[in-house]
Amino acid sequence: MVKQTISRAVKEVVDGDLSIQDSLQYRYGNISAIARLIAPKVEVSINHKVNMESLITSIKRIRCDYKAPPVEVSRVISGSMINVRTDIAKISVENTKRSLETVRKMLAENQDEFIQVSESISAITLIIDQRMLENVTTPFKGQIILEKEINLAAIIINSPEMIITTAGCLTAFYNQVSRRHVNIEDTVSCFTDTIIVVKMKDVGQAFAALTDLISNARKKFPESRSPA
Repeated sequence: MVKQTISRAVKEVVDGDLSIQDSLQYRYGNISAIARLIAPKVEVSINHKVNMESLITSIKRIRCDYKAPPVEVSRVISGSMINVRTDIAKISVENTKRSLETVRKMLAENQDEFIQVSESISAITLIIDQRMLENVTTPFKGQIILEKEINLAAIIINSPEMIITTAGCLTAFYNQVSRRHVNIEDTVSCFTDTIIVVKMKDVGQAFAALTDLISNARKKFPESRSPA
């Protein structure tokens, strides 16, 4: 069994407390006060008393993990808007010439439907309305289906066009969701839209996390808010 270190224990405690994360991210938290607050939990984790100076040092070391987004990124985030689509399904098939032709035909015949496609060397993934799952799966009969999942939700973030040339925006979105311990099942980026797919049970938490991120950015750049 690996012995728990103070640094690892501190990181685990802070990762589980959003208020402490925010205080470190926006630099309003008193390090000594935070150390006193988390000391009991850290001591339980490492199974012995902890030196306060060591605790403070560990908090200072991990503080860089909770940096506020750069100004350019915050400006893009402040102008972003969120929509949610529930009852989403995901299907991944082997990337072959036949499957590519099937997908092209499917897109042409379902232009008014919600279908997002991403392609890698080995697979093609489709994110679709769950009610379409049977109709979408049928054309792939006889082909290798690598993955099929239902009961998902798609969070669609529409951002200003400057997201295309501003590095770090997608990382800010993903980090915000991951910090809430929500697993991102899939993601697609298309022009100014970022689509984050999560399980239905996690969509409320993910939506709240992203809304908080946008709300905090708008405090800095209220003029960047997209028109309703």
